[in-house]
Amino acid sequence: MKVTLITVTRNSEKYLADCIESVRMQDYANIEYIVIDGSSTDNTLSIIRDHASVVDKWLSEKDGGMYDAINKGLKLATGDIIGILNSDDFLASKTVISKIVQCFQENGIDSLYGDLVYVDEEKTSKVYRYWKGSTYNRRAFEWGWMPAHPTFYVRRSVVEQLGGYETHYFSAADFEWMTRYLYRHRVSSFYLPELIVKMRKGGMSNAGWKRRLRANRRDYLALKRNGVPFPLLASLIKPIRKLPQFVGFLNAEKEAKAKLESFYPAYE
Repeated sequence: MKVTLITVTRNSEKYLADCIESVRMQDYANIEYIVIDGSSTDNTLSIIRDHASVVDKWLSEKDGGMYDAINKGLKLATGDIIGILNSDDFLASKTVISKIVQCFQENGIDSLYGDLVYVDEEKTSKVYRYWKGSTYNRRAFEWGWMPAHPTFYVRRSVVEQLGGYETHYFSAADFEWMTRYLYRHRVSSFYLPELIVKMRKGGMSNAGWKRRLRANRRDYLALKRNGVPFPLLASLIKPIRKLPQFVGFLNAEKEAKAKLESFYPAYE
């Protein structure tokens, strides 16, 4: 079973090598790694070329933003399973992909998701926030739930059937994508209780209250489009659902650190 990982870059020289290295260190060999670059002007392309043994396909050209670039990667993908790995992030351990493949094989599912931690940009062992998943329940979308997008893996056959990201949703395009798949089209999914990704803090939709309000409006439109009942209520609840990630931070941090202790030392 082949896994395709897609990374989108745009002047990503600062952390890209860490991202690529986390792919190289996987104990699962059948990985296709695609990098889609948006005409970077820094050393991003040099880093990609320096890792030619890991990066199987790459291109650099102007695009319409992050999700347009991911769509380009989806078209190039030949793996049975597809996942997105952001250029600032990295896979949490060397066994992540092998565990994902095992989960697909044992459960006969079309998608899965897991846990992630938000970490300090430089000291990545410092955890700021722990996104803990739970047993899959399609109706949770009605209460503002969504999987952690960087941990979401799906069969390529499903992508070919249901399409890529709708770029006009901007920062909510990932939410619309997963809502369309899991809620509207009832794609089967499974919660894998493993730490999948370490994500450097920050993000498009959460950088300032004005952006958060715009993202909330797009969340509402995504919910409405995909037939989720009471979309306005669900969109308002959605950011509130994230509070336990912070309110329960001390316990979450302990749990995250306990898991991190068994991770490959190269990632610290």
